[in-house]
Amino acid sequence: MSPVFPMLTVLTMFYYICLRRRARTATRGEMMNSHRTVESNSRTSPLNAEVVQYAKEVVDFSSHYGSENSMSYTMWNLAGVPNVFPSSGDFTQTAVFRTYGTWWDQCPSASLPFKRTPPNFQSQDYVELTFEEQVYPTAVYILETYHPGAVIRILACSANPYSPNPPAEVRWEILWSERPTKVNASQARQFKPCIKQINFPTNLIRLEVNSSLLDYYTELDAVVLHGVKDKPVLSPKTSLIDMNDIEDDAYEEKDGCEMDNLNKKFSSAVLREGPNNGYFDKLPYELIQLILNHLTLPDLCRLAQTCKLLSQHCCDPLQYIHLNLQPYWAKLNDTSLEFLQARCTLVQWLNLSWTGNRGFISVTGFSRFLKVCGSELVRLELSCSHFLNETCLEVISEMCPNLQALNLSSCDKLPPQAFNHIAKLCSLKRLVLYRTKVEQTALLSILNFCSELQHLSLGSCVLIEDYDVIASMIGAKCKKLRTLDLWRCKNITENGIAELASGCPLLEELDLGWCPTLQSSTGCFTRLARQLPNLQKLFLTANRSVCDTDIEELACNCTKLQQLDILGTRMVSPASLRKLLESCKNLSLLDVSFCSQIDNRAVLELNASFPKVFIKKSFTQ
Repeated sequence: MSPVFPMLTVLTMFYYICLRRRARTATRGEMMNSHRTVESNSRTSPLNAEVVQYAKEVVDFSSHYGSENSMSYTMWNLAGVPNVFPSSGDFTQTAVFRTYGTWWDQCPSASLPFKRTPPNFQSQDYVELTFEEQVYPTAVYILETYHPGAVIRILACSANPYSPNPPAEVRWEILWSERPTKVNASQARQFKPCIKQINFPTNLIRLEVNSSLLDYYTELDAVVLHGVKDKPVLSPKTSLIDMNDIEDDAYEEKDGCEMDNLNKKFSSAVLREGPNNGYFDKLPYELIQLILNHLTLPDLCRLAQTCKLLSQHCCDPLQYIHLNLQPYWAKLNDTSLEFLQARCTLVQWLNLSWTGNRGFISVTGFSRFLKVCGSELVRLELSCSHFLNETCLEVISEMCPNLQALNLSSCDKLPPQAFNHIAKLCSLKRLVLYRTKVEQTALLSILNFCSELQHLSLGSCVLIEDYDVIASMIGAKCKKLRTLDLWRCKNITENGIAELASGCPLLEELDLGWCPTLQSSTGCFTRLARQLPNLQKLFLTANRSVCDTDIEELACNCTKLQQLDILGTRMVSPASLRKLLESCKNLSLLDVSFCSQIDNRAVLELNASFPKVFIKKSFTQ
């Protein structure tokens, strides 16, 4: 064969790669214009008028700043017409998530991140909203009133929450997604991303957020869904533009929903004969394993299809010691768990947060998986996993004897009696029960038997009757406790604080935000400062009684302090804050929002003197 032909082949391939690269790196403006062309070419019947509707109901969410028993700063404020927009500022009538920035990742209570998390999955929180009528979406408007820019993904679901008949299949489609970006302005805005069209009607929309780049809490006021009743018909000359193709490194829906193909790929018992292994079979087994450790789970599945050698490596249980399935929540089901089961016999860290809802995972499927894969589990993340019931917690307590960390955050559908089983997990060092229905009797039993606890979150646990009793038990039994979250506990008093301060001298982090029964005049905050010298984070949010004496005690005794929130106090002066900043050299976050004696001028002066400290001062327009 003439040498010209191989050269032509190479040139052809090079030309194809260049065209492909150009197609994927087209400018945002070009792609947006193409998308608008698609929209303009959609033929809509005159009778197919656009329907505009506000959210009817908030049906699920991962966290919120507010209380379970009020409307202030809660996700429920997203239902209905706007309460605040177009005003800007910090308003109680808006929806606010629990965290912002990276401050919570820098705390002693922060967990280590999971390996193998796809770089394009960066969602931290979510909220799901229902609307009255199912429509084919044409636009989604999000009314943001303070520190916008947290929303990074919008999804639509095929299931109708108001239908009396359960759907045969539930599908989630990404309407729009983007990496977290910094929005410099904190003012209100109407956010209207350019969404893609989907082939089913919906009245269930999910917003996913990432607040890591925000300077303060984001506040959302309302969500508006625009759509048509009948499916739009596209002109034959146009094709749908997938928003996931706008940027070469943007979110890719194929990875986000790859569990569709995982089932088929894991179940392939016979590999097709292909080319030889090249030189891979010359490498040490351990080196190949190390290389494969850098692949995401979908990529591991794809690689298992290439040859028998790599299939053996991809199915090795050592590849699944840390297994993060949260990024695949939209597709993960019983079948997925069944196919993963044989490969997860050595799993130590397992993240099933956000998974299994709306029937995707059954109690039977979860129990079967843990009976095979639970013996080595050390860490189990189950945040917002609403398929859980008492049987599931019983299985966890029996099948996971080595469990040291359990996260049940926002599992608010778990019945109170289910929590009794946690007391059997005597090796627990971390327990997160934020927004759960744990009752006092069950919690006392857990504290009695789980004396190794180092990190405990009881924020917004509304069924606990007497937090002083709980605090007394913590002080008596949990001598190794390092972090404690009592956010919005409704009735702890100076007596409970005294038990905590004397019984848990190793405490480094204490959240007493929105605890209205604590009064500075009883000396409770002075006692904390004197008996807990290792404190790095202290939140006294919305306690009106915090005064200069408390701040000066912190300055004298808690020199390791890094984060302090005294939002809402009327009794603290700029002079005491200056003493604190001079003494606490590691202080990096100070929230003085709505502190009546700390005006903007005082904040500017303190900022000038202590430029390394982020001093937060919220406002209401």
